[in-house]
Amino acid sequence: MNIQGRIASELKLDSSKVAEVLALMGQGATIPFIARYRKEASGGMDEVVLASLRDTWQKLEALDKRKAAVLSSLEERELLTDDLKKKISDVKSLTELEDIYLPFRPKRRTRAAKAIESGLEPLADLLLKQNREDDPELLALPFVSDSVQDVETALAGARDIIAERMAQHSGVRAEMRRLFLNKGYFKCKVIKGKEEAGSRFRDWFDWSEKVATAPSHRVLAMRRGERELFLNLSIHVDEETTSSVMRRHFPIMENRCGEQIHMALEDGFKRLLGPQMETEIRLVSKEKADREAISVFALNLRELIMAAPLGGKRVMAIDPGFRTGCKTVCLDEQGRFLEYSTIFPAIGKTDSAAAEVKKLIKKHSLEYIAVGNGTAGRETESFLRALELQIPVVMVNESGASIYSASKIARQEFPDLDLTIRGAVSIGRRLQDPLAELVKIDPGSVGVGQYQHDVDQKQLKLALDDTVMSCVNSVGVNLNTASAKLLSYISGLSPARASSVVKFRDDSGGFVSRAQLKKVAGIGPVAFQQCAGFLRVAGASNPLDRSAVHPESYSIVKRMATDVQTDVKGLMESADKRKLIKLSDYVTADRGMPTLRDIVAELEKPGRDPRSVFETFSFADVHTIDDLSDGMKLPGLVTNVTDFGAFVDIGVHTDGLVHVSRLSTKWIKHPSEVVHVGMKVDVTVTGVEKSRKRISLSMI
Repeated sequence: MNIQGRIASELKLDSSKVAEVLALMGQGATIPFIARYRKEASGGMDEVVLASLRDTWQKLEALDKRKAAVLSSLEERELLTDDLKKKISDVKSLTELEDIYLPFRPKRRTRAAKAIESGLEPLADLLLKQNREDDPELLALPFVSDSVQDVETALAGARDIIAERMAQHSGVRAEMRRLFLNKGYFKCKVIKGKEEAGSRFRDWFDWSEKVATAPSHRVLAMRRGERELFLNLSIHVDEETTSSVMRRHFPIMENRCGEQIHMALEDGFKRLLGPQMETEIRLVSKEKADREAISVFALNLRELIMAAPLGGKRVMAIDPGFRTGCKTVCLDEQGRFLEYSTIFPAIGKTDSAAAEVKKLIKKHSLEYIAVGNGTAGRETESFLRALELQIPVVMVNESGASIYSASKIARQEFPDLDLTIRGAVSIGRRLQDPLAELVKIDPGSVGVGQYQHDVDQKQLKLALDDTVMSCVNSVGVNLNTASAKLLSYISGLSPARASSVVKFRDDSGGFVSRAQLKKVAGIGPVAFQQCAGFLRVAGASNPLDRSAVHPESYSIVKRMATDVQTDVKGLMESADKRKLIKLSDYVTADRGMPTLRDIVAELEKPGRDPRSVFETFSFADVHTIDDLSDGMKLPGLVTNVTDFGAFVDIGVHTDGLVHVSRLSTKWIKHPSEVVHVGMKVDVTVTGVEKSRKRISLSMI
């Protein structure tokens, strides 16, 4: 079966559509482009399915590459038979392939290898026959030699050979793997003497849980405790069951030779197969936990960067502080820096701070105030609200702002500003447009992950890059205002091309049409095709340049307009004219009804933003954990969603946890079914542990 057939079979997709998508990807088409502008080719696959298709393609290519290497190795050593070649050709996973190859893999000098070198393999074969009349010592006697000093040494060597054969037997390994996965259990214990230092892992000091059902956060927590040398973690299986698995493939007779086989199998499991299986299952469970944790992280990141933007409002942004004061900046509607100051309301200078705030608001006609939610955030918010300024005060999650302020991007944007001032700018811009600002920060620094530093960093980066790219392209960007970093996430625009776009923009005074992109260095026909539809040119003479209609479809729109006796602008403005369009008249070999329906929907609301409308939010009059008591009902903002619940900011500098069991009266598979990052919720305080700074909340 060819690769598209294998992908189609594994993902249950149409093979012909898989072939078309693979061809597009091979030509450089991105997932957002295929999902948005090639629905006919993909059969309407969404970005999630397309990402799975890409990942499966890469996995199968890696498998094929490994198969070729194995076959080459076997052929070079003259070990390849027709039967072995067929087995290798038929395998569907790397694990199965490695099991088949294991007995033929070039080995270091194991105990079994040394025994074979000493001529003991025929003795192992004699023992495996387990003839009732055979005496193992008598069988071993002829094998005593200069390299085998006595009968016991001969028998021990033969047992080593049998043990290794069992441990490398593909059937035994496959069954044992299923046993470890389905019936095995994690066993976690605190390392003696580490109880106090490792107190944060106290939940795992004496813990046991099935491998098959252990949720990702517990697997990652136990592994972290083990890595930090506070916990011992192991995987156990029932001895009788493991014995029965081995005996199915290596039966044991009730005679003296059978006793030798029994000893060999026990040793083979304890010394070889058991540790190998534990290592493998630890890896498999880690990979599963990583996938689940990365999925949660990506979902949270999507919600965070797709949060409702304030839009083109003039903003005062404050990075709060006590001793060093509150760094205060003013930004215009486009997020451009206007002025900065430092105020000290927390150390008694309230009058001068109030006067400075009022002066800046009046001077720059500011419409909103953004306050970072870190140290002194609530105190600063209270100070501002007491001034009755008649403009909204909004708390902004500042996670990662300090990372941005010290980054290369920040230095390039504001080479003359102190990094603390840059942090305040980032807070203000996050309010104006979360997506445009958060793309400048490493996703791992935005505070919405679950053990993000414990998971496979390569897979995490791929998933988060996919997420950011998906969000940026679904919203689209203003070609004349977007940063190079934001542009770099647009389909077809590499960082180098994005920088070229910004340079061209700066040199020419801005873009007046999408067509000008073709003049940018590095943007050829393929790159233009990939990026053009996701870029907007505000104020362009051609209204389609302000929409998500792709330039390749402009001629279709012009035909539609002509057919209903108007121009493109008139078609976009008149619902009555659009109703006259008969879509079937415009179907071509490569433009079907899905694309035509998308075009008409875009004409109705050109360049529409899929994000929700911004709404202000205020915390209750609580400021520290000491202000809380059981039964309090408070408004809050969801800051993180994990497998075990949701963390909610209620304005006391410590997020509370709504355990999954307290999220809903209905049974749910995952908290994300009920809440998402940035969601406004009402919660009830159900417990406060001041010593551990833990707050328990409920939504039911």
